Parts: sequence; structure tokens; C-alpha cells
Amino acid sequence: MYELIQAAEHTYYIDCPAKIGIYEDTDGIYLIDSGNDKEAGRKIKKILEQKNWQLKAILNTHSNADHIGGNQFLQKRFHCPIYCTPMENAVITNTILEPSFLYGGYPFKALQNKFLMAQQSNAEDIAAAHLPKGFEVFSLPGHFWDMIGFKTPDNVYFIADCLSSEAILNKYHISFVYDVKKYLQTLDFICTLQGKLFIPAHAEPAQSIAPLAEYNKNKIQEILELLLQFCKTPSTSEEILKKIFDHYHLTMDAQQYVLVGSTIRSYLSYLAEEEKLETKIIENRFLFQSLSQ
Repeated sequence: MYELIQAAEHTYYIDCPAKIGIYEDTDGIYLIDSGNDKEAGRKIKKILEQKNWQLKAILNTHSNADHIGGNQFLQKRFHCPIYCTPMENAVITNTILEPSFLYGGYPFKALQNKFLMAQQSNAEDIAAAHLPKGFEVFSLPGHFWDMIGFKTPDNVYFIADCLSSEAILNKYHISFVYDVKKYLQTLDFICTLQGKLFIPAHAEPAQSIAPLAEYNKNKIQEILELLLQFCKTPSTSEEILKKIFDHYHLTMDAQQYVLVGSTIRSYLSYLAEEEKLETKIIENRFLFQSLSQ
């Protein structure tokens, strides 16, 4: 774990639960995400010192805690700037927003942990970053508000959380999605990219990303069809959530309740926008019901 792997001439990644990218420029390195906590930051620092690398900047793909957890530690040690999109920066600089958003209110203590709430750091707009020649930034919406990916001059793509591995999907079935429509568009988009290597945060690097993208799309469709079946009888989101956990034999805890719950509500919003289900209020219960096709 936390092994440094060379992906191309100047491009590396650190193999860990949320893969961390490195691009070596002439006068320092750019770090793509920073791991899930302060300890990840320490391990990154050790690698930089072993390679005698100077950290120029941290480029965050998005603001989920497992991607920004090492930010504060590294920024304090190296006095480096951190860049992401303005929407994501709101969370990076005020990390209580993530568990608040997921829960839909002030997060109780069990939700204020390193998995949902990183230590906050200072971040700037990625548009202001002075990146190496040939370095590209591209939008990957859907998983979170305004997630981005990076292409290094070595033609290596870091595509963050727009894909989950087959193993993760087979075990947990439901990956976090904020905007289902944009997420599906992102899956189509990454299949059009041509590169030497694609590095997702939570799957193995691959020369072709299309097969895994298709697997993720199929899982999305499976869940959508399942929800339409569940909603043949008017149901609340809580009732639907229980059916999802039961169907996939998942174990609910506080963290899974907010992560899966938020995702399922996003799926329900998508189905409502697609006019495949309707909402109604009966006896002070907010209900979702499938529309006959």
C-alpha cells in the first residue's frame, strides 16, 4: 500500500484506496489528490523526500474526504497552493459541508469522521493554476458537484471517481452519484478519450476504459429498473432505502445510511425528471410512485 508506480516518463501514481497522481515537471511535482487523511499526507511526504521532489501544487479532482484528506498536512509542510473548481473549493475550505449535504441537516457526531469530513485547507480556482505545457483539465460531472480530471503531457488520464471497479460494484452495488444524468454523460464522454493509460481512483489502471464504463452503466440501469419496481406501490424514500439494503444484502450504518440514501434520492430525482415516476403527498407522507409505461 502507498507504493509509487511509474505510469509514463514523467507520470506516476501512488497505489492506495483512492489513487494519488504525480506529474514530475522540471522544477517540482504536481500532486493529483492527497489521500484520505493526515497519515496519507505523511506517507506522501516520505515519498517526496525519498525522490528529492519539491511539491509545487496539489490538484484536487473533487472535494470528497478520501481525496482531500492529506491537503492540510501537506499544505502546512510545503506551503503549496491547492487548486480545484469553485464549487468543490467551497467544501475543501469548509469540510463540514460534505456530511451536512449528505445528511440533509446538521451532521450528528457519528458523521463527523475522517471518511466524510476531512480537515479543511485553503484552495483556489483551478483556472488560476499555472500548469505545465500540455497538461489538460477536463470536466467529469455527475459523481459530485463539479469533479474534474487531468491529462498529463505523457497522455495519461486521471479520471477520479467517475468509475468503480467491477469488484466494488459486485460487492456494494451502489456507488455514490449526485447527478445521474450528468454521470451517464460522463461515462459516455470518457469512452471517447484516447490515451496511453487511464487511472481511475478506485479501479485498476487500464489502456482502454470503455469496458469498465459499460459495466458501470449497466449497474446504473439495473438500479433504475429496481427502483421503478419498488415504486409500483407508493413509497417514501426511507421505505425504498430499506428495500435497496435488503435486496443487495447491505448492512446499514450511519455512514452507509447517508451515502446510499443520498444516492438513491438522486436516482429518484432522475426518474422523476425522466417522467418515469411521480411524487405525491398523502397523509403527510412524501411518496414516489412509478408511472405506467
